[in-house]
Amino acid sequence: MTNYKPIDNSFFKHSTKNLAIELLGKYLVCKIDRNILIGKIVETEAYLDNNDLASHSAVGKTKRNEVMFEEAGRAYVYFTYGMHYCFNVVSGLKGKGSAVLIRALEPLHGIDYMMKNRRIKNLSNLTNGPAKLCEAFSIDKTVNGLDLRVSKILYISNGDCPEFEIVKTARIGIKKSAEKLLRFYIKGNKFVSKAR
Repeated sequence: MTNYKPIDNSFFKHSTKNLAIELLGKYLVCKIDRNILIGKIVETEAYLDNNDLASHSAVGKTKRNEVMFEEAGRAYVYFTYGMHYCFNVVSGLKGKGSAVLIRALEPLHGIDYMMKNRRIKNLSNLTNGPAKLCEAFSIDKTVNGLDLRVSKILYISNGDCPEFEIVKTARIGIKKSAEKLLRFYIKGNKFVSKAR
């Protein structure tokens, strides 16, 4: 597992839409005590800073979304529906307010630990959704604002998966700016939350 090192800082300088695409196939690595959890990113959604009413930043900078306005490469974690956490990677220029939601992972390492966290034994349902992957990886508000570029406990690593085809669709579960094609996933991957 020592081969999975944090990705180069320059990686996060992509535009939000391009970062959402480039994150596919990369690995999310989480170190908890002596446990190393690794999942391949298979589905993302971009939330833009300009004319994107579905983005949390559309209302301006608030206490809840202030991390979105930080430098690209920070973790933006929010609590929703009174029960779920969602994990995002801040993107774009500082002060603008944009991020990429990580919607689904393919679990690769530390699966038993993930299953214990989620209290399930069904692999296909383990990390195929933003709230599910956060529960599996023990991601909560304590890592909100974490700099993924230098963190040793939660970071993005280069993947070693073969080439894949990317599907582009509208985002899921939103009503505003719902027509924007800003959701991306690896075609044919069984851990995608909802294929179209």
